[in-house]
Amino acid sequence: MSAARILVADDEPLLRAELIDALARLWPEAAITEAGDGIEALRQARATAFDVAFLDIRMPGLDGLELARVFGARTHVVFVTAYGEHALDAFDEGAVDYVLKPIGMERLARALERARSRLAARDVEADAPHLSAHAKPAPSWLQATVGTTIHFIDLADVVYFCADAKYTRVVTDKLEAHIRLSLKELGETLDPNAFWQIHRGYTVGVRRIASAARAEDGALWLHLRGHPARLPVSQRFQHLFRGM
Repeated sequence: MSAARILVADDEPLLRAELIDALARLWPEAAITEAGDGIEALRQARATAFDVAFLDIRMPGLDGLELARVFGARTHVVFVTAYGEHALDAFDEGAVDYVLKPIGMERLARALERARSRLAARDVEADAPHLSAHAKPAPSWLQATVGTTIHFIDLADVVYFCADAKYTRVVTDKLEAHIRLSLKELGETLDPNAFWQIHRGYTVGVRRIASAARAEDGALWLHLRGHPARLPVSQRFQHLFRGM
């Protein structure tokens, strides 16, 4: 807890500075990093695994809701905004709290306490992994079938996964096989730094992404390294490729 890392992202310099000052007083042991817009926040997050992020919702380049989707469960998000109409969307993204500007110290302290409680619960799970399935490390291999043959596939060899009815198709450079899990169920077991969902029907190995190109109709497509497939990127996941 003493080494907690906090990100503050807000495009209004004065409000950002006031929030940083208040957080420093409420949690002096924390290391605080600031970002002036969504793209800068994304770059910071790629370099540092933040424990807590205080995000403005309306920012240039990438808004707070899009950032929260990128962070996922690894970062506890508190939205700080002047607008109340995004509250339902914020909590759909798993927000710890939703604080309206201008922020009072007492209200900020309550939000911070909620975030610290989440961090404390995570630390308990990490110390006792047998108590929570979420504390299990991501697998390094999986079993998939081709006809009547079961293949043991190293996840490092996977180019991408594709939803296929009630199953998921596993594509490597050498074979295509199926596993008896939906893409959503599979995604809950994968390392989010190694695999990105880019479409409701596709999850791709990050190290196999060669480029992202926009077609004339505005659709975004991924070109893969060493593989001929082109994969579509839906609007919901296009923020992953901004500012790269």
